[in-house]
Amino acid sequence: MKRFFNTRETVVTEALDGFLRSSAGHHLCRLDGYPDTCVIMRREIDRREVSVISGGGSGHEPAHAGFVGHGMLTAAVCGALFASPCVDAILAAILATTGEAGCLLVVKNYTGDRLNFGLAAERARALGKKVEMVTVGDDIALPGSATPRGVAGTVLAHKLAGYGAAQGWSLEHVTEFVRDGTKRMRTIGLALEDCNPYEPARASRLAADQAELGLGIHGEPGAQRIAVAGANDLMALAARTLEASLPTTVRNTRFALVLNNLGTVPEVEMALLLEAFSQTPLARRISHVIGPAPLMTALDMNGFSLTLIELDEAITTALQAPAQPHAWPGITTFGSPSVAPMPTMPDAFPFTPGHDPAVASLLARGADVLVANEAALNELDGKIGDGDAGSTFASAARDITAVRDRLPMNDPHQLMTTIGNILTQHAGGSSGVLFAIMFSAAGRSKQPWQQALREGLAHMMECGGAKPGDRTMIDALYPALEALAAGKDLKQAALAARRGADATTTMDSARAGRAAYVPSEHVRNVPDPGAEAVARLLEGLAAG
Repeated sequence: MKRFFNTRETVVTEALDGFLRSSAGHHLCRLDGYPDTCVIMRREIDRREVSVISGGGSGHEPAHAGFVGHGMLTAAVCGALFASPCVDAILAAILATTGEAGCLLVVKNYTGDRLNFGLAAERARALGKKVEMVTVGDDIALPGSATPRGVAGTVLAHKLAGYGAAQGWSLEHVTEFVRDGTKRMRTIGLALEDCNPYEPARASRLAADQAELGLGIHGEPGAQRIAVAGANDLMALAARTLEASLPTTVRNTRFALVLNNLGTVPEVEMALLLEAFSQTPLARRISHVIGPAPLMTALDMNGFSLTLIELDEAITTALQAPAQPHAWPGITTFGSPSVAPMPTMPDAFPFTPGHDPAVASLLARGADVLVANEAALNELDGKIGDGDAGSTFASAARDITAVRDRLPMNDPHQLMTTIGNILTQHAGGSSGVLFAIMFSAAGRSKQPWQQALREGLAHMMECGGAKPGDRTMIDALYPALEALAAGKDLKQAALAARRGADATTTMDSARAGRAAYVPSEHVRNVPDPGAEAVARLLEGLAAG
């Protein structure tokens, strides 16, 4: 287990103080009660409004402290990792924030939370405070459960309660509004990996090909063990399970969807998951979306959850109202992506197609070589870079192969210009644009194609800044194109490229390219992936 922490016992207090120092916590403070009392509250409290308090075990950040602010919570009571806060900590939050308007406790439906918040409410009432409690149980993983867990829907309850309090509603009105809202919520979670609550010896219960549907936010086992699949299939399963939980009475109801990151799903994948959701039948019933965002997490869990809330005018207004906490992502309408028309772009194929059997054979062999070496070059690149060199070259090969019938194969300069155009359209990464520069410059040359390629390489080096000896693909390209320009054949050019690629293994450090950012001890004895790709390409061409 590799994690950023000092001791498990100090994670919560250190994190809370770090949060208060941040831009997200500038409007907040804490009660001076560490370590037993960890209460985050607004600096400025209007005691004419209902105080809205929530909390529970830590490890679900930004819940609950991240949602303290005007329009949401008045205070959050933070327990130890995955453990309910004690009664006195909750009571302290009530006493510190509650005026004549009273206090609403929003509680997740777990035994420890219900007991501790419930007893704190009783003690506060005995001290003369008006206190109500709403328990959230939005999880539908176990159909028919008498005690469904409170999960991501709890954050929606924060928003509804905070809105009502900000409107100056009475405690009774706020409580009724939130209680009604919680009955309209349903949540299902799906994860590829469970979480680790800072226990070094703990191992994942899931095999590499397994995922779980319907697991909780404390790492407890899911309702179903399922096979890992593509994002569309996993999302379809989660959405289908959630839709099956809807009663027939809400058949024509519109919903808002919350797409919640349960911990460590990269943002690019969360966005992809929302697109995957848009392809499900349930998406047709969604009018608004909240997220994707981390709202109710489970430490480092690699998963997501979907929450539905039935909308009416009052709930929609409450969810759309502004709120101070930075962690609240807001709500927006759910529809098709906005698309603007493309401008008129230069024609990538300005020349008449022409066929040359020898050129066609070379192009086909070269593409085969690059595609066949994709995985090996990625593995090599992973040792010193980002592991995508093979995919970059293979993708370019596929792009060129896909339009081979449109290539002017009977004119080398027109062909090089066209290849440059294709690469500018499709090829990514630095290698793609560098080869686009080389082929485009070669196509403009008045010299025979061999010398034209050398001129193209010179322009590539001018633009890219690398030169022979810098431990880049230039170390293979330069000697190979020099050999061709001197009248040597492909076999001799391939030998020159191989010597250049092999020489990169003895260069202590790179002076250009991605490897220039890597310490020399990590690149020693590893050939430059770009140079290796060039050498393998020319060897494959020469072998034909």
